[in-house]
Amino acid sequence: MKKVISTFIEEKLTKVLEKLNYPLKPKVIISNRKDLCDYQFDGAFSLAKELHENPFNISEKITAEFQKMYANTSFFTKIEAVRPGFINFTLSDTCINEILNHMKESDKFAITMPAKETIIIDYGGPNIAKPLHVGHLRSAIVGESIKRILKYYGHEVISDVHLGDYGLQIGQVIYGLKSENISINDITIEILDRIYPKMSGLCKENDEIKTICAQITKDLQDGNQEYQAYFVKIREVSGRDILRIYDYLDVHFDLWYGESNAYPYIDKAKQALEAKKLLKQSEGALIIDVAKSEDSKELPPFIFQKSNGAYLYGTTDLATIFERIIDYNPQKILYVTDLRQGMHFTQLFRVCEKLGITKSTNFEHLGFGTVNGLDGKPYKTRAGTAPKLDELFTETKEAFLNSNPKNTSMDNEDLDILVNAIIKFADLQNNREKDYIFDSKKFSSVIGKTGPYILYTYLRIANILTKENYISTNKLTNTIYNNVDRELRMKILELENALNYSYTTRLPSILANYLYELCVNLNAFYENNHINNLEDVKKKEDWLILLDLSCKIIKDMLYLLGINIPKKM
Repeated sequence: MKKVISTFIEEKLTKVLEKLNYPLKPKVIISNRKDLCDYQFDGAFSLAKELHENPFNISEKITAEFQKMYANTSFFTKIEAVRPGFINFTLSDTCINEILNHMKESDKFAITMPAKETIIIDYGGPNIAKPLHVGHLRSAIVGESIKRILKYYGHEVISDVHLGDYGLQIGQVIYGLKSENISINDITIEILDRIYPKMSGLCKENDEIKTICAQITKDLQDGNQEYQAYFVKIREVSGRDILRIYDYLDVHFDLWYGESNAYPYIDKAKQALEAKKLLKQSEGALIIDVAKSEDSKELPPFIFQKSNGAYLYGTTDLATIFERIIDYNPQKILYVTDLRQGMHFTQLFRVCEKLGITKSTNFEHLGFGTVNGLDGKPYKTRAGTAPKLDELFTETKEAFLNSNPKNTSMDNEDLDILVNAIIKFADLQNNREKDYIFDSKKFSSVIGKTGPYILYTYLRIANILTKENYISTNKLTNTIYNNVDRELRMKILELENALNYSYTTRLPSILANYLYELCVNLNAFYENNHINNLEDVKKKEDWLILLDLSCKIIKDMLYLLGINIPKKM
């Protein structure tokens, strides 16, 4: 057998349903009652509604026909209809081991690959001149994982950090630098770190200064040479610091573009909008109506250009789409940002729909929630501000070192890997659309649903394989030796389902949770089946094959989550 087991069952069910003239495309699910069966089909319920028949009677007919058509198959030990209308499938040892052998011998565990696409993924999105803080964390971590999953499935994926580098904050920072007589060559990250919050607060209190800063931004966008010189230096200094943080997180981008790179494409966007007569005047501004009659909530118009001639980030987002289509002609463009930007992307995508862009390019906004503290509110320092990522890294490292005296003996490289694992697994085990509470002490433990637990499990099993000098080209036999053994094998069989679901939903949490469950099964297997002094050669070989396959899966899945493996713990 060379198919994932659910697909294998579904294909056979399709033929059975066709024979019975039942109009249904079957979907098989993994059973949550492992004591009853391995897989389950509940299609009889939907058929019952359509055919006005008892669902259990339908399930009995399907089961009888299935057994009749596939009487000679050795893949199931039991197929039964159970009330009120389910069909349960229990796999044979032969079936389980045949699939595991195919996974073991195939590239990427024999997962089915989709047609290759060119996909641009836009994540990161920090404003220059502003230090990265905890609010920037999820975009980097979630976006990097989604990018790696897409690449794993064979797509050409182009990642763009899309810096916020041409908005009002640049005008504010330039004003602040000039007001303190700081020359361009003297600009440092420490100065920017001080000027940015100072000017942001001042503009909230003083409308006159805010107006001046807005004019500086407009003049910069129009090509003012002095402001351009300041801008280039600010972007250079800030960009180095942003790159340093992303390098620490092992987050990498193909493109380091920003809003400023999209400006040459604004005219192209404007011409396309004018050609379709989509631009309207409204109090001196240029807008595009994007509301639909079926909207449950009022959707404001998309503002293309302000009344003073300045452009907003919505304008540059639209211009960036033109840039990306001209340069790469992608089939998909994905945006990983805060959920609170949902309205903006609804407006932007509707403009693209009106322009006809969505006929060839699909757009997805992959929103995420906030990182919260123990009080359930967005994570803050004692001073009431979002901690810089450098501060979060230090806090996490201290929590890990304090969790066990032995941790202090680890070298710095391994410690940094553990800090990454703690932070990333804490985030990625949660549905990206949900807020979550970050508890550095809890997530630093090697016990429980944590990054250190996953890494410890991997190193523990890898160490067994090293001690046994495991190198094997043999296949698993058709024997399964006990219940814990079977549970591990069945969990491995769930890999493709977990991968596919994570891929199609853009939810790395599916993969993170599968990885944790695999490690739980693996530890239970190890604790109940002692391998080191095992004299049964066939059994020992089978179990070492299982451990080796499990380690390879863990290693690949950790990579997809952006987590590296330390030398030791």
